[in-house]
Amino acid sequence: MASLKDMRNRIASVKATRKITKAMQMVAAAKLRRAQEAAQAGRPYAERMDRMLSSIASRVASPDGVSRLLVGTGKDQTHLLVVMTAERGLCGGFNSNIAKLARADAMRLARDGKTVKILTVGRKGADNLRRDFNRNIVERIDFRGVKQINFGHADQVSKRVMEMFEEGDFDVCTLYFSEFKSVIAQKPTALQLIPAELPEAKAVDTGKAEAVAEFEPSEEEILGELLTRNIGTQIFRGLLENAASEQGARMSAMDNATRNAGDMINKLTIKYNRQRQANITKELIEIISGAEAL
Repeated sequence: MASLKDMRNRIASVKATRKITKAMQMVAAAKLRRAQEAAQAGRPYAERMDRMLSSIASRVASPDGVSRLLVGTGKDQTHLLVVMTAERGLCGGFNSNIAKLARADAMRLARDGKTVKILTVGRKGADNLRRDFNRNIVERIDFRGVKQINFGHADQVSKRVMEMFEEGDFDVCTLYFSEFKSVIAQKPTALQLIPAELPEAKAVDTGKAEAVAEFEPSEEEILGELLTRNIGTQIFRGLLENAASEQGARMSAMDNATRNAGDMINKLTIKYNRQRQANITKELIEIISGAEAL
């Protein structure tokens, strides 16, 4: 049985831990609002980019001359998985859920006889996948010390993906990130980047004659340029969604940790008081017994 001194030390240790988790919760709450606003502001741009690409792609008469970013290489043997996670832990299941989705897809592709390559963005993604797919990780990109994500970081990842695609290192590229829903809900998402999966263009019936648009230069050239920009846009959106999801998950996890620490302190305090009372009672019995023996 632990001594009273050991129990006092443990109670003090748990109280110190509760102060840390409470401070981390408050910091995450302060960062969450700005990250959430950035993620929500980035969604309309990315969605509009998809619709515009879909509209232009529907006007292309022949697939000949269209960028390979849209039509692909004609094969699907080699798959590149771009797994984006956080640089730090202590955010619940945020990192592990993204890695779990990527791991499941990697195993499925491997069973189908496909070649799997993994590019990780964020230290935790590499740590989670290293045990099962260490040989498949071809590159790791970390943003340690970066206080706020901007488009330059997304452009760095985009350029590396494009370099690998132009060198023929893969046929299909899929992006993994966590879409922010709320503080307690983040959805791990897989988005195919290459070849681009675009939504179907919908015709809007306005009751007026449809305007005829002429493109300068050709639709193929415009589409190729926009598809290249779309890679960076979607990666930037994923980074923003991840930033908001990370802070939301950390805020929720630290709140639970603070509550659990409080419950543990209460239980340890009750146990300490009972043990202290038992020791006092034992000493009183020994004194009374000794007095009666005299």
